[in-house]
Amino acid sequence: MPKQRLITLANTYPLLFFFFLLTSHVFVVTSKSTIEPCSNSDSCNALVGYTLYTDLKVSEVATLFQIDPIALLLANAIDISYPDVENHILPARLFLKVPITCSCVDGIRKSVATRYKTRPSDTLANIADSIYAGLVSADQLREANSISDPSVLDVGLSLVVPLPCTCFNGTDNSLPAVYLSYVVRTVDTLAGIAARYLTTITDLMTVNAMGNPTINAGDIVSVPLPACASNFPSYSSDFGLIVPNGSYAITASHCVQCSCGPGNLNLYCTPAPLAVSCSSMQCANSNLMLGNATMQATSGGCNVSSCSYGGFVNGSIVTTLYTSLQPRCPGMHQFPPLIAPPTSAIDGSLFVPAPAPTESGGVGSTTPKTSVVPLIGSLPGLAPANAPAGSTSSSPLLIRPLSSFPSAIILYLFINLFLMAL
Repeated sequence: MPKQRLITLANTYPLLFFFFLLTSHVFVVTSKSTIEPCSNSDSCNALVGYTLYTDLKVSEVATLFQIDPIALLLANAIDISYPDVENHILPARLFLKVPITCSCVDGIRKSVATRYKTRPSDTLANIADSIYAGLVSADQLREANSISDPSVLDVGLSLVVPLPCTCFNGTDNSLPAVYLSYVVRTVDTLAGIAARYLTTITDLMTVNAMGNPTINAGDIVSVPLPACASNFPSYSSDFGLIVPNGSYAITASHCVQCSCGPGNLNLYCTPAPLAVSCSSMQCANSNLMLGNATMQATSGGCNVSSCSYGGFVNGSIVTTLYTSLQPRCPGMHQFPPLIAPPTSAIDGSLFVPAPAPTESGGVGSTTPKTSVVPLIGSLPGLAPANAPAGSTSSSPLLIRPLSSFPSAIILYLFINLFLMAL
């Protein structure tokens, strides 16, 4: 509409002009994300959902987030025993769950351990929207790095990348959970996300403080994932370890690999397949190694002895021998399926939540390569412990855009008034 026409409309039909201005902003969709207030310095394990903007090596993705490449692979149940796996090229559009540490910064949960070094032709918008796939905004980058003129970025500048994350005391409905920060895609619905991650619409709405199930592309939704929690002592370096169901975690200087599920939510730890120069993993007063179990059937039940992981303390692997009498002897432990390093992303994977382990473009699943004899069942010492001590948090806040206004009604009124004005 020409400028003179707008002026005439404003003078003659002020109400109509007001509706015009309002509707002109209704469709500027501003993303929203969950904000968890916090009041102490405790941190937790969290995940962010990341879609590769181009082909990248495993090590390059790990560098983008300043994390251990092996931890990245195991968080997605990708087999780390493949040769030179850290240099494997992951395809563009592949969705990954990236493990991060969620801290309390200025009273808000966020991850600030990630730093990005600027390259020629970088802009804040490109870094935010493309390189980090919408997990951060250009304004958040500008504010976090006190950038006065975002049009001028020096090459080699080290930027803090404040990633979204939530802890909620490591629980969901009083059960252990790890929270995934998921960037909503164009075709996503809250029902679809809930179904994909085996949760409910009600739970997602509660966690994200939503008044209705409407979501928009670019929103960042916190998704609770069932998990296995450890009960390691507070003085162990891996205190508070919690592993999402269907995945793995590496600990004890790459010596121990812990998994969760699929049959139960009991943390199960074994020697890592890449373990070298590790301290003893044998349980005292027994010939059992970490993850081993023996059983003996008797008329009164089954005598079970198991060697369990108890944390990493002062560079040593703590093991504990548990014995119990169970009604029946347990079977072999079921590990979460491993996939081969993906070589292609499934069609449309850019627009869907995290693929299940067998849908990530791999060439089939495998079981972990280990020398232990694992057993299934609730073995003593393997039951989930209380979730890691989290912060004292109030209800989450959700930054909501003007787009949640009933825009259809406004648009209808505007069109009618506009036609009358003509």
